[in-house]
Amino acid sequence: MREIMTVDENTRLKDILAAYPWLPEELIRRDPRFKKINSPLIRGLIQRFTVADAAKYAGCDAELLLNEFHKLIAAREE
Repeated sequence: MREIMTVDENTRLKDILAAYPWLPEELIRRDPRFKKINSPLIRGLIQRFTVADAAKYAGCDAELLLNEFHKLIAAREE
């Protein structure tokens, strides 16, 4: 089993997606607000965005987004 990456509000999305490339599709499946992640503009911003930035852009609480990340990562790693 692989070591699970520590993800918090300050973690950059590019680092999360490098470790878990399947994560965007799972997020979109759970919450349509994350369809924006497939837009060319967002793909460019992902290089600089943190989890807190992404939550703000999606219009949700950073804690909610972190909980989703943790649930999805833990479920996939089991």
